[in-house]
Amino acid sequence: MISLTDIRRARILVVDDEPVNVQLLEYLLKTTGYENVTSTNDPRQVVSLHLKLRFDLIILDLHMPGMDGFDVMEALKPLESDSWLPVLVVTAEPDKKLAALEAGARDFIGKPFDTVEVMTRIRNLLEVRLLHRESQDYGVQLEREVRERTAELARFRGAMDATPDAIFLIDTASMAIVDVSEGGCRMLGFSRDALMRIDPVALGLATRELLERHLAAAAQAGLDGEGRAQFDALPGDIVETELLRAGGQGAVPVEISWKLQDLGKSRMLIAVVRDISERQHAQERLRHMASYDALTGLSNRTLFFQNLRDAIELARDKNWRVAVLCITIDRFKIINDSLGTALGDELLRQFSGRLVRVARVRDSVGRLGGDEFALTLTMQRDQQEAVHVANEVREMLRAPFDLHGQQAALTASIGIAMYPDDATEPGTLVKYADTAMVRAKEAGRDGYRFFTAGMNVQVLARLDLELALRGALEDKQFVLYYQPKLELNTGRVSGVEALLRWNRPGYGLVYPAEFVPVMEETGLVVRVGEWIVDEACRQIAAWNADGVRDLRVAVNVSSRQFVEGDLESVIRAALEKHGVEPGLLELELTESALMSNAGHTIEVLERLKELGIRIAIDDFGTGYSSLAYLKRFPIDKLKIDIAFVRDIVTNPDDAAIALAIISMAHSLHMQVIAEGVETRAQMAYLRRHRCDEIQGFHFSRALPAEEVARLVHENREQPDQPPAQDDKVQTLLIVDDDVNVLTALHRLFRRDNYRVLTASSPAEGFELLALYRVQVIVCDQRMPVMSGTEFLSKVKEMYPETIRIILSGYTGVETVLDSINRGAIYRFYTKPWHDQQLRENIRLAFRHYWLTYGPYDDRKAPRDEEDKSSVA
Repeated sequence: MISLTDIRRARILVVDDEPVNVQLLEYLLKTTGYENVTSTNDPRQVVSLHLKLRFDLIILDLHMPGMDGFDVMEALKPLESDSWLPVLVVTAEPDKKLAALEAGARDFIGKPFDTVEVMTRIRNLLEVRLLHRESQDYGVQLEREVRERTAELARFRGAMDATPDAIFLIDTASMAIVDVSEGGCRMLGFSRDALMRIDPVALGLATRELLERHLAAAAQAGLDGEGRAQFDALPGDIVETELLRAGGQGAVPVEISWKLQDLGKSRMLIAVVRDISERQHAQERLRHMASYDALTGLSNRTLFFQNLRDAIELARDKNWRVAVLCITIDRFKIINDSLGTALGDELLRQFSGRLVRVARVRDSVGRLGGDEFALTLTMQRDQQEAVHVANEVREMLRAPFDLHGQQAALTASIGIAMYPDDATEPGTLVKYADTAMVRAKEAGRDGYRFFTAGMNVQVLARLDLELALRGALEDKQFVLYYQPKLELNTGRVSGVEALLRWNRPGYGLVYPAEFVPVMEETGLVVRVGEWIVDEACRQIAAWNADGVRDLRVAVNVSSRQFVEGDLESVIRAALEKHGVEPGLLELELTESALMSNAGHTIEVLERLKELGIRIAIDDFGTGYSSLAYLKRFPIDKLKIDIAFVRDIVTNPDDAAIALAIISMAHSLHMQVIAEGVETRAQMAYLRRHRCDEIQGFHFSRALPAEEVARLVHENREQPDQPPAQDDKVQTLLIVDDDVNVLTALHRLFRRDNYRVLTASSPAEGFELLALYRVQVIVCDQRMPVMSGTEFLSKVKEMYPETIRIILSGYTGVETVLDSINRGAIYRFYTKPWHDQQLRENIRLAFRHYWLTYGPYDDRKAPRDEEDKSSVA
């Protein structure tokens, strides 16, 4: 309703060219309570004022100069879209009143003014104007509400159709589906009309009991302030069920949440349905990942132990036995490092496939980690079944594996533990089988071993050793011994190698072979390696203080020190702490340590080399490094492994490898040191072939630091011992197992001023060949252990310049021809011999040697000396 206050607050404009009229109307309006009165004498300002203030009433004089009232009303019409001009015209001409109404005015007043009439007409027009505006605003509001409700419904339907979830509207009165979203149609494959004809219970949305509970909840639902049901979730958790798919194509796993909503005059149950197929698949994948190995698809450790536990329970009920086989691929690490991890993974996949084919239906196969697999075997009472399966596993490996064109032949080591004989718990059974597997590997690989109690004792001893090692460093139980190195050209001690010893309480001095592998496996080698570097630098400083200077100390570095430690910082800190020159420290690395992360290793070694530290490769020739990498590493020295030195004077293959290493190293400007030199013959052979240094028991064992200082002082006080030059001495070696023959031949050839060496066995002959430069060899054919032909064949490979002669009482044609055809001998003479003839033949043999290799002739004098005497 329109109040008096609303009328008095209305905006009024007075337009008249006569100021008196304007003043009169303003006075009347303001004195009767109107608050918003505006006036103007210029009709041209009416439009702009109305645009700005939107007057509720314009009192307009019709007759004005420049622009009359009719023109003003015409100009106002575009501003009033409803054609209801709030204009009250003032005129003194009665015939203009009707024309004014036709022009759009709502009423008129005449001149002169009747005050009561004027105020009455003004109030009536304002009331009509305000009522008209209120009615118009209400209509606009209704239209806006209709549009908003229509838009809301459109948004609701759009949201229903846009969401991937399915939305079902169920009328609470009929319990029938009245609408469904496009998502529901897509999810189930039905059309909208088809879904609306299906009973919710038949579709799988809910049971009849659940719908009735929802209906009861709907009857008790509260109303909001506008009388609508509140949009609340119905009681109960989200339900997981399945909805039927169109065409009998099974069901869709879904989760459904229910809500209550008042839509118009109907109260609806809204079922929001979400397809959980992907979630179930993801959960299934997670369950699979938690139980199966990602690489091979076999049971992982967790599932394998569960299967083993089930097998043991069944065996306990049936009085059966269960065998656990732990299987590891021999030398898998070498294949993995050589061919790369991608081919290594492919090998594991192929191996697991073959292993599954060996297993029976009730057996369980699993991968415990790395290249270690396990197999459970349920059987009756005979353990031969376990042996049979172990042999099947070994046999299935005989066929090579094809790794994308690379062929790989494998063997496996297998450990077997039995339930209930060895243990009744799954964890213990697997541990015992793993212990037996390690013993199978140590026994030579490609075999199997059953667990025994003795193996468990060894395992416990290993654990005890590991625990003792963890406290050895803190308790200062480690000590360094030093094995001297001899420079062959000068006979001087050139350096030492620091060797770790463990002074274990209750056990005495323990050698590295017994505990270093454990340190490698547990990672203790990194911390102990840091201690070794520091202790070696401390000892260098102590020797320098005692006058033992320029003694280089070599320290062994493991691959884990490069990977897990900061070797460069450790070395720099130790050198700085003890004030040691970097040139007095030498690092010895194995080939495997070099090849582990080669790029990083090269960077570290180059920085250490720039610092002045020397680098050596230990056990060279036993690893699998590439010669191409050898050029890239900043190496100063190669160390020939003891495996090639042990038989260097008797085995042509070992000798050839050692000489090849020496030649290659010298061509790359590296020094060579041979380790494990235990005999004078080995040292002489290496000196003759230009090896730079040796170390081994022949010169000195590893010594404590104080004994090393004493040895170095004594060595340096002696004069240099250059190697003897025996090139000018004609040397004859006689090899025969008959002592009488050796004595007779020695006496015979001494007349000719030869240096005559005699050996009663081929082994002794090899030793003399290493010690002396021999030109002619006379050997018996029939000797124990090795025939003369075999002996001279090896001599030919190792000393090809020698003149080799067989002297034998056995004249078999085959023996003679075999010796000659193999090129092992120069002549073949028979026993008994004619002294003079044999002497002449030996003289000719020496003459042949000197003519071939010079510069001496058969008169046993150097040609250059003879020429000098003749000139004189």
